[in-house]
Amino acid sequence: MSCHTFQMSRPEPGSARDLLELILGYGLIVFILWVPEFPQRILSPIALFVTLAIVLARRPSQHDLGVSRRGLARSWWIFPAALGLAITSLLVAKRIGTLHPLYRSDFKHVAGYILWTLYQQFLLNDYFMPRLMRLLGSKNAAIGMAAVLFAAAHLPNLPLTAATLVWGLISCALFYRYRNLYALGLAQGLLGLCFAVCVPDALHHHLRVGLGYLRYPR
Repeated sequence: MSCHTFQMSRPEPGSARDLLELILGYGLIVFILWVPEFPQRILSPIALFVTLAIVLARRPSQHDLGVSRRGLARSWWIFPAALGLAITSLLVAKRIGTLHPLYRSDFKHVAGYILWTLYQQFLLNDYFMPRLMRLLGSKNAAIGMAAVLFAAAHLPNLPLTAATLVWGLISCALFYRYRNLYALGLAQGLLGLCFAVCVPDALHHHLRVGLGYLRYPR
């Protein structure tokens, strides 16, 4: 292993608690994505509190959570790389004629979306990955399964499901190496906004998933 890679302790064997927490967390998120908008607004903060409480109950360190300063210097390149990819995508979209304005480009909407992507990275790498690591006993298997779960939560939005499958694999591998939630959350936010303006709304329905995707006005 490279000297630039953080050494991680050998994961302890998975337990019934890990499996129950995995089912509870994922089931709660998927359930909320498939209820109407009004109860969704009420249940979303509850899901945030529940998943955060479950993670913090194990008393992880700031480094384990990816919120310490330890990984910042080594992962500095992630956001510029995402920015370069976004610029390239914008140029290509403009060339082929699919570039269009963001549905809601006000600061409140954009900032809220960035916070949402940070929370998604928390779920992916602080909630699901550790439990999958203990249950499956393999880093690669855990990364693959976490990416599949992450992508499946975006159904029936097939373009977004495909994109999040790829990003899920990449972001889990990067988190395992650098332990930096901030860089990954910001990069996902940037790439998500880029996806929204480069791919026609008719395909991704303003990045909606679950019931919201099906109820998108045609």
